[in-house]
Amino acid sequence: MILLHGEVIESNIEQKYLNGLYEDCIKTLSNAEPITAEMVISACDALYRKAMRGEYDEIVLPLLQLSDISYERFQTMAALFSREELEYKCAVELGEDCEMKPLKSGIHRKRYPLGILFHIAAGNVDGLPAYSVIEGLLTGNINILKLPAGDNGLSIKLLSELIRFEPALKDYVYVFDVPSTETETLKKFAEIADGIVVWGGDEAVAAARSMADVQTRIIAWGHKLSFAYVTEQASEEDLYRLALHICETNQVLCSSCQGIFVDTEDWTVLESFGEQFFELLKKANAEKGKADMGMRGRNTIRLYNDLLENHQDRKIFSAEGVSVVIRQDSELELSYLFRNVWIKALPRRKMIETIKKHKNHLQTCGLLCGEAERAELAGLLARAGIVRITGSDMSRMVAGEAHDGTYPLWEYSRIVELDG
Repeated sequence: MILLHGEVIESNIEQKYLNGLYEDCIKTLSNAEPITAEMVISACDALYRKAMRGEYDEIVLPLLQLSDISYERFQTMAALFSREELEYKCAVELGEDCEMKPLKSGIHRKRYPLGILFHIAAGNVDGLPAYSVIEGLLTGNINILKLPAGDNGLSIKLLSELIRFEPALKDYVYVFDVPSTETETLKKFAEIADGIVVWGGDEAVAAARSMADVQTRIIAWGHKLSFAYVTEQASEEDLYRLALHICETNQVLCSSCQGIFVDTEDWTVLESFGEQFFELLKKANAEKGKADMGMRGRNTIRLYNDLLENHQDRKIFSAEGVSVVIRQDSELELSYLFRNVWIKALPRRKMIETIKKHKNHLQTCGLLCGEAERAELAGLLARAGIVRITGSDMSRMVAGEAHDGTYPLWEYSRIVELDG
């Protein structure tokens, strides 16, 4: 399915509409009355309120069950579409009045949209493709969205509902279900765009760069690596909440905890901590319900293979679909996912030299420590390149937060200076 001028159309007639897409965008940009943030916020708020009344439950509930997301977490995510949250987001990112004061010389400045954004969305978070488009709309951009593989129809449903609440948005949203293998079509989108918004890993970003003109801005979000850092002053309550976070997210988000660095150089301390956390992880797993059977089976094979290979550099605790692997190295890496956590030693004196080399792959650290040492450790993590320092709830969402260390609304904008 595709979404074009507010209408949902069968994707098998997609090519018919691609040829005139650039002309459609130019016509919209020539419009003397572009859309405003208020239009977008009002439509989003209407959508949010309808969702909170349960009017989309026939779509939402099956998706939550499929993704193993609680209804409470869905409500937290949905709140990002509310008027209160979006107005706060605009105020934080663009300034309270969203206007720019003149320079001392009297030159006036005004923020304008970048123009046309091509969003290449990832499928690891339901609703993220639509939210990426909403950020583009808030800044007045025309948005072309390539749906991720396996999209469940939620993105088109959300965006078509948004247009129903505010028809003026219909010429600012285009959604296409185009496979990544259709490179010529994707190149057409890239040629039209002023900026390409990429949600994905290094390969996705490299692919976007390969199809983009040198004049086209690349705005990359993720994939990122996140971890927890624990000292001996961390409480068992915080550790259990971290275990709950791991089970709730199944470690598939950029902000999910892949593993735990412990502030020690003593293998005995590391092993003791690993046993303690394994028990907490089993308890959290029982509380949240087991992960997908297929993923549990895949990881069981991986762990069994590790045991057969008799690795001398690790100790494995595994039961009930969860595992803890204690490793002797201090490398930051992706875990096996789905409630399988590595634990490694990393004394604070070696933090920057160990983590800094991962540069733009860094995102969140769940810092579990004593209050007296928090400022020191947070400073080390920030200098190492971490952009979000949280407690045990590493994937918490707060209005006004940056994306990977920068504000998207400014990334999707440009400043125009005017004499006189």
